[in-house]
Amino acid sequence: MPQTMMIFLKPFISPSYSSLWSKSNSGENSLNTNVKICKRAEVVCQGMLTPRKFMQKRRKVEVFKSAEDEADQKNWRKMMNEIEEAGSAVSVLRTQRDKNQALPKNLVLGSLVRFKQLKKWNLVSEILEWLRTQHWWDFNEMDFLMLITAYGKQGDFSKAERILGYMNKKGYPANVISHTALMEAYGKGGQYAKAEAIFRRMQTSGPEPSAITYQIILKIFVEGDKFNEAQEVFEALMDMDAPPLKPDQKMFHMMIYMYKKAGKYEKARHLFSLMTERGIPQNTVTYNSLMSFETNYKEVANIYDQMQRAGLRPDVVSYALLISAYGKARREEEALAVFEEMLDAGVRPTQKSYNILLDAFAISGMVEQARTVFKSMRRDRCSPDLCSYTTMLSAYINASDMEGSEKFFRRIKQDGLEPNVVTYGALIKGYAKTNDLEKMMEKYEEMRVHGIKTNQTIFTTIMDAYGRNKDFGSAVAWFNEMASSGVSPDQKAKNILLSLAKTSEEQMEAKQITGCANELIVDSISSNINDNDEDEYDYDDGSGDDDDDDDIDEKESILSGEKLDQLIISGSAASQT
Repeated sequence: MPQTMMIFLKPFISPSYSSLWSKSNSGENSLNTNVKICKRAEVVCQGMLTPRKFMQKRRKVEVFKSAEDEADQKNWRKMMNEIEEAGSAVSVLRTQRDKNQALPKNLVLGSLVRFKQLKKWNLVSEILEWLRTQHWWDFNEMDFLMLITAYGKQGDFSKAERILGYMNKKGYPANVISHTALMEAYGKGGQYAKAEAIFRRMQTSGPEPSAITYQIILKIFVEGDKFNEAQEVFEALMDMDAPPLKPDQKMFHMMIYMYKKAGKYEKARHLFSLMTERGIPQNTVTYNSLMSFETNYKEVANIYDQMQRAGLRPDVVSYALLISAYGKARREEEALAVFEEMLDAGVRPTQKSYNILLDAFAISGMVEQARTVFKSMRRDRCSPDLCSYTTMLSAYINASDMEGSEKFFRRIKQDGLEPNVVTYGALIKGYAKTNDLEKMMEKYEEMRVHGIKTNQTIFTTIMDAYGRNKDFGSAVAWFNEMASSGVSPDQKAKNILLSLAKTSEEQMEAKQITGCANELIVDSISSNINDNDEDEYDYDDGSGDDDDDDDIDEKESILSGEKLDQLIISGSAASQT
């Protein structure tokens, strides 16, 4: 039987057209007709995250053409498993060849195709490099093209250049595939100028860029923060009377992502509208891109509803974005309800989506609920990573349960993971909040013994704790220690030092140290290190919702905007090329 769990639901203003919440019964809201109470009690009270049938492991029934076909399939799978376990393909293939005297070509091709599908380009290039030295394999133009593509995907431009040289010596003509692969290799290797040079040469001298070439160069420009160049290429395709090709869905997605990255949200919205005008179909990725830069959970929910009304099915990224929006707004019940909605829809959760739900409970110090999510990860074959463990640790800390946090910290090591600077930073912050300077410094020294470099956040936390619990001179000493350690104090650290200065002499000294010559209203700066915690570990993605909760920044979120961006990109625009 699932474990019964009670969560008290808070009222919230229901987003327009919300598809997630049942309508209120008449008379249920006598205080305000515009306020509706969430009626998902059956989700959050009758047992969180109960297993779904689609997530249970089922034995597949396979049909083979013949006994010989069955033997071939089983041998191939066994070989693939051996390659996965070894982390190398050539040693396994060489052993297979020694046993069988010859490797069937379809077995080798099947392996290459499968690793290409899995985007394991290191194994693709390893196999092809080995085949290039084998006299029994006819290494042809298609093999060369796949090899240079593999190096392009890995960003290994030196090897991509070498393979292109071999192709020229063999007399194979230059084509759009080889040029695009080399361009991508330069881009992934950070050689943006060389990547652009190849693209410009293709435009003027050929071979003529394909749609994939344009998709990749836009991605290279955006990843390299060369926004003007990306815009110029995109607009040229849009404005030409007779363009070589028209911008497609993936190009629009990349440009929407670029404008989001640049903070130009209106331009992103304009491109979204332009897709309809130009007859470019919008899909789930398009709506995910829009959801990713909204700062209010109601707006995110509205876009989610628009996507459903357009007949599109949300994917795991869509759900993760909505869960994250509710979590940041301290609306844990709604975050859980969306996660349950995702499971009901048959969408398999990923490790990242579980981490986002875990974070929603951890921020508010809801330890039991966070533990339920954490346990469910293993059950659903989403093994917790260090981010999961650190987020779970923060749940104990935000609940002011330092004894529980110490026990869980020991478990991290017992489970074979090594705490990083964020993990130690969470514990140091916890002891700073409880004014336990002795334990705080104990963790600080332990971190240093393990060779972990102190970051700006930890220095600022310790500086603030000493300033509040000892004297201003101690805070100044830690501020100077930060600078002498090669960590440049940010504005937050300066603001906190200014706020710790009480006497006129201390205020004068603080202004001199921080370089703030002008008069500042120090009273407006909170001396509590826990204010604005969401940028504590550079984890603020701008999703501050100040509509509903005055205490929105009281507790710490482990998940960052950067991590969420990675989730969006990996499931959408940037990975499609």
